[in-house]
Amino acid sequence: MFELAEPWSGGGPGPWILFVPVLWALVIFGVVTLLRRTVWRHGGPGRQFRGPQYPGRAETPSPLAVLGRRFAAGEIDEEEYWRRLSVLEEHFATGPKGGAA
Repeated sequence: MFELAEPWSGGGPGPWILFVPVLWALVIFGVVTLLRRTVWRHGGPGRQFRGPQYPGRAETPSPLAVLGRRFAAGEIDEEEYWRRLSVLEEHFATGPKGGAA
């Protein structure tokens, strides 16, 4: 037991015993870093087979919101607003005309 406690006297593994665990820690860290930068960040290995993803689709304003914004900004007058609103209500079946009774 005294030989393991005195690595510099010619017995025991010495500080080299830490080499293998540190080496494995570096390998695991490298693999995780590589996976995070490639596969995991881009949605996995099957990402290219799922087709294009459109995250901006939910952020697209509705036609009614665009019409309201244009009216509020003064780009169209009240008559134009009501005319276009009636067309949109018929097209999208919203409001009292196309709603469920």
